[in-house]
Amino acid sequence: MDVTPEYCQMMAKYNAWQNSQVRAACEKLTEAELRADRGAFFGSVMATLNHVLWGDTLWMSRLEGGAGPAVTAQNHADICPTFAVWSQERSRMDQRILQWADRVKDADLSGDLQWHAVMLGKDMAKPMGLCVVHMFNHQTHHRGQIHAMLTGLGRDPGDTDLVLMPEGKSWH
Repeated sequence: MDVTPEYCQMMAKYNAWQNSQVRAACEKLTEAELRADRGAFFGSVMATLNHVLWGDTLWMSRLEGGAGPAVTAQNHADICPTFAVWSQERSRMDQRILQWADRVKDADLSGDLQWHAVMLGKDMAKPMGLCVVHMFNHQTHHRGQIHAMLTGLGRDPGDTDLVLMPEGKSWH
């Protein structure tokens, strides 16, 4: 699978744009609305927000070698105790992903990525391109769940179509 630096840059910008819209919609929620079980895979809006952040932290540690999640996989839904903390950490992670995408070279995206999957208890090796696509797909998948929960709460999380992403806006 050929993944280019341009793909990484586009998807990093898309991720930051979408997270800014989700953040704006969630800022209007009460604590009870954030934490209520909405029948999604991780239950609540807050748990799903935390899951995406935890996953991004894990994948970025694998892709760039930086810090990984501060909590175990079993505690991923509690990585940030409050929405305010999540908002700060989400902004930091979006910047980390954008900076990685700006630095990544074609050679960085070739070959296999190797890691130890703690939850599976085994060593893994997958094509780097597949791992990058997975990280961005994982974000989009779970943000779709958040989008549905927000829509169900009568909030407008905004457009999600990649072709509607504002051009010329810097997400840095």
